[in-house]
Amino acid sequence: MKLVKLFRSKIYLAEMLIVLVLAVGVLGYRFISNYSWMEAVYMTVITVTTVGFSEVKPLDDVSKIFTIFLIVSSVFIVAYAISVITEYLLGRNSLQLLKKKRVKSKINELSGHIIICGFGRNGEQAAQRLSTYKRPFVVIERDKEVIEKYEDEVLFMEGDATDDEILEEAGVGRAKYLITAMPDDASNLFVVLSARQLNKELFIISRASLANSQKKLMLAGANKVIMPDKIGGNHMASLVVMPDLISFMDKLSAEGEHTTTLEEIAIDDLRGQMKYNSLRDLDLRKKTGCTIIGYITPAGEYIINPEADLELEPKSKVIVLGRPEQIIKLNQIFQKPL
Repeated sequence: MKLVKLFRSKIYLAEMLIVLVLAVGVLGYRFISNYSWMEAVYMTVITVTTVGFSEVKPLDDVSKIFTIFLIVSSVFIVAYAISVITEYLLGRNSLQLLKKKRVKSKINELSGHIIICGFGRNGEQAAQRLSTYKRPFVVIERDKEVIEKYEDEVLFMEGDATDDEILEEAGVGRAKYLITAMPDDASNLFVVLSARQLNKELFIISRASLANSQKKLMLAGANKVIMPDKIGGNHMASLVVMPDLISFMDKLSAEGEHTTTLEEIAIDDLRGQMKYNSLRDLDLRKKTGCTIIGYITPAGEYIINPEADLELEPKSKVIVLGRPEQIIKLNQIFQKPL
């Protein structure tokens, strides 16, 4: 990006120098040789371009010296402009190849990562959230302007997500999750079908605009289907029915130094440190300040506000609530990655 800006600054300089030499030529012939404005423009153009046409009027010694100066200056300036443009075109191609190599190398190092298909409003929000949680992800996007705008912040794979080859280059075989957030339901359906064939274990989350697309996406292999418009409508209606509760829930999902955070923890990760038979044995409230508000059984059943004597099972999870510093303490105590 910095190299491109450097090239552009050189091109702007070359353009300014060309305009300057033309202006000096016109003014010089107008006031030194007493040419009319049209004659001055004509003389300047044929002199700078060195086409070799004859002068409009015979030149005196001062005008000849000025013409020599104009020819020498214009030759160097035009040569500089041509070299800058050539360097820019060749350098841009080399830079693009270098960028693609670098991106491919970074993607090849990823494993268990997330693939986001489409960087529209929903895709961008997903990327921001994943960045907050420091989760590795790659975005597949075909709009070059979008890529150039965010390439310093996001790892992009340029191409069409409906292309199997692009999915494979994004590491779909090694990925753990795929989020397809394109605005077209048909494109999302095609991506879900392709991704499911390429990775049977992949957890796929798809966006849907139409209600009748939800079932098709699930049949195609999506694990979860999200309808942003439906969620938005429900959220607005809930703000009318129970505004304080919804505002409180929004606070839980807000990002910030002093906001409360929800965290999901696998029991198997905790048992790597010591043995726990029940939620009471964890004693998270005393150790970290976090509160257990939910329990997810191995079968996927959700238990809200579980009892302290609830027996912990392998492959189950607990949902905890706490402030950022409490969550950090929890991660440190149980050696859970931040």
